[in-house]
Amino acid sequence: MTLTQLRYLVALGRFQNFVQAAEYCHVSQSTLSMQVKKLEESLDVLIFDRSKKPVQLTPIGQQIVAQAQVGLSEIERIRTIIKMDRQKIADELSIGIIPTLSPYLLPLFLVAFTRKNPTVKIRVRELLTEQIIHELRNNDLDIGIIATPEEESNFSTLPLFREAFVAYVSESHPLYHRRQLRRHDLTGEDLWLLEKGHCFRGQVLNVCEDERLRNAENAIQFESGSLETLRRIVDSQHGYTLLPELAVLGFREAQRGKIRRFVNPVPAREVRMLLHHSYASRATVALLRAEIVANLPEAMRQRQEELRIIDWRRE
Repeated sequence: MTLTQLRYLVALGRFQNFVQAAEYCHVSQSTLSMQVKKLEESLDVLIFDRSKKPVQLTPIGQQIVAQAQVGLSEIERIRTIIKMDRQKIADELSIGIIPTLSPYLLPLFLVAFTRKNPTVKIRVRELLTEQIIHELRNNDLDIGIIATPEEESNFSTLPLFREAFVAYVSESHPLYHRRQLRRHDLTGEDLWLLEKGHCFRGQVLNVCEDERLRNAENAIQFESGSLETLRRIVDSQHGYTLLPELAVLGFREAQRGKIRRFVNPVPAREVRMLLHHSYASRATVALLRAEIVANLPEAMRQRQEELRIIDWRRE
């Protein structure tokens, strides 16, 4: 017994005509007739007396159709409950965000979101991508903000924005004298990276071409867990690093002079919201997503189509 069969059953009981019932259900007459017949066979009972015109319900059929109507009404009530719950704003919201986004993205939207939604208690945790996925699976987080695709069937993903990569280059490095860069300009020599475990590390290495990527792994002398540390190394020592676009928004004039952008197509990462399918308050998700996008720098919003997504798991 299926919901579809029950709907066909109720429609036929209402119209007492196969053609009209099929039109009401937006199916062919043969489909409706076959499904009603299957239901009768599975229940081992005759629900309709087809020898009469119009077709009539048998005495037991009248009871079955009446109960089917009750069942369909209860199912519709369940859908209504779910819809209302999804439209509610959550009382609490637990967010996990990766370290290469947290200090740059949160200040753009978090205060504005809490002012507009003062009843929502927010807890934010800075976690690596694997940790975010683990905590979402265990229902310890409501939403994750990540920069890698996640194809697991238990999760829904919502794109937020594309974030360009820029090079931050020491004044003593040869790349400093180039106004714009191409991917093949990058080598592993003097490239400073985040330590393993950060998704941004893999994305940076994939900006380099394959042969130079191998050279990069051999030439690295220092790895850090902080983009700020990498920037300071470039400032005080030598070499260069790659940074996400949001990380350079607050740079002073001297620091901005060390930024080198890429020609089109600009390498970038796609920032996404990740949530478990069981998370109920879709209204909260929609509000949060809208607030993040609305508070992005205008230049970023205008340049979205120029950016080429770098997926470290694909290349």
